[in-house]
Amino acid sequence: MTTIRIATRGSRLALIQTGLVADLLRARNASLDVDVVTVVTAGDRDQSTPLQEGERAGWFTSAIQDALTRGEADIAVHSYKDLPTKRPDGLTIAAVPLREDPRDALVSRLRVNLRSLPAGAIIGTSSPRRTAQILELRPDLEVRVIRGNVETRVAKVESGEYDATVLALAGLRRLGLEARADHVFGYEEMLPSPAQGALAVECRSSDGATRALLATIDDATLRQSATAERTFLAAIDGGCSFPAAAHAEHFGTTLKLSALIAADGRIFRSKMAGSAETAAGLGRQLAEELMSLAGLEK
Repeated sequence: MTTIRIATRGSRLALIQTGLVADLLRARNASLDVDVVTVVTAGDRDQSTPLQEGERAGWFTSAIQDALTRGEADIAVHSYKDLPTKRPDGLTIAAVPLREDPRDALVSRLRVNLRSLPAGAIIGTSSPRRTAQILELRPDLEVRVIRGNVETRVAKVESGEYDATVLALAGLRRLGLEARADHVFGYEEMLPSPAQGALAVECRSSDGATRALLATIDDATLRQSATAERTFLAAIDGGCSFPAAAHAEHFGTTLKLSALIAADGRIFRSKMAGSAETAAGLGRQLAEELMSLAGLEK
């Protein structure tokens, strides 16, 4: 029997996502045995630093990648949106096997949607991307930083510490908490983080056997969407400078990419379509267009 070691964070959501990948691998190879290696990340330890600062350094991913590089695990499962755009040497994303609904959702103490929240309501988010779009829709709301895992944030709303929070619908669904979503934002209301809802499975570039195994669970269509979105983010250096959002949709062999950046108190949006086979080029083109539209230089 072949054993594969999967490195992941120890949160309930991370373990559920790892279980989904393990199930896919076992379905392709009935003799495969899976060991889960839990890793404590900097983001798990530090509950005070604003998320956007820590995410630049791979708060939720670098420790897992280090374990993979040291040979303590064979593969790593990440929420794709948590990965910094700068790739570490010696590691490759060998599979993008699953993507849950990428949209954002509102969890409200009053069980209402964003437009029905009372003026001055306190909404918790640590995301500059969400903050910019929330205040565009409701400039009369008060946005405050919130930290903690999905269950903790929902509990802070239910206790009255916040009137509402915005979370990824994917996380709520995977945790069985979709019923707490009082409103699911359409893409025209709130564009998601690039690759939100998608899982990325990493391994060492030199490990040919593991790369071949992971190729059996890779979804080429999902990879194209994630590639367009993430290339857009990398091209504008969005992980370090500007709140950014992107979402790609397939229409046959055509990929339609919608994106935005927020700068100087304004939101700049654009869309572009092209061949799905040139997903990375589409992401770079749209980044150039938006940077020009916003009057920003690289």
